[in-house]
Amino acid sequence: MNPLLSVSQLSVAYGGIQAVRDLSLEVAPGEMVCLIGANGAGKTTTLKAISGLIAPHSGSVHFDGQPLTRLPAHQVARRGLALVPEGRGVFPRMSVAENLMMGAYSRRDRAAIARDLDQVHTLLPRLTERRTQLAGLLSGGEQQMLALGRAMMARPRLLLLDEPSMGLAPLMVRAVFDIIRQIAAGGVAVLLIEQNAHLALKTCARGYVLENGVITLSGNAADLAANPAVRQAYLGE
Repeated sequence: MNPLLSVSQLSVAYGGIQAVRDLSLEVAPGEMVCLIGANGAGKTTTLKAISGLIAPHSGSVHFDGQPLTRLPAHQVARRGLALVPEGRGVFPRMSVAENLMMGAYSRRDRAAIARDLDQVHTLLPRLTERRTQLAGLLSGGEQQMLALGRAMMARPRLLLLDEPSMGLAPLMVRAVFDIIRQIAAGGVAVLLIEQNAHLALKTCARGYVLENGVITLSGNAADLAANPAVRQAYLGE
């Protein structure tokens, strides 16, 4: 099977500092893949380069066989990639309902948008209860759910998730990851960045380990979780 996302030899520099070096990874259609590493390893930079928010110094990004490398972020999103950013990035002065519709801003298929909105409310009933509430007044977990719902309104084929568990209570982390698994079960591929390596490797089928901007290990999640170096560095064992 050809990969849905193919990143090859990607390098990104900030002011002379090499944040990511010669990074290559793949995500197959419908696959869940994680990218784990310490703070500052280059994980968020990688997602920003894939999604068009920053321009790589070199390398390439292909989605469904088509090049994305020099496209602006809004065109990348229209190809079928949706980014749920670190910190959730909801619009705090807009209602829950308005935030969800922002996810469909580039779509014109009103009947399909209405169907997708119904599906989001089925998947995330808490948002239905709060649809008239300002997003800024939601709890952190509810904002994460809203960010996921907004991304799904773009009808993505690939969901890019940046630290979805950050700042959430354990009970809410479980709820959010249950939702992510349901989204993936619906056929949406997932590339997950998550500092909780145990949770990431438990959730995903495959993973990559990023250290100082370089991929140092890759493989199926169970093998990575059993790797002594990964256990010591990221699993606290």
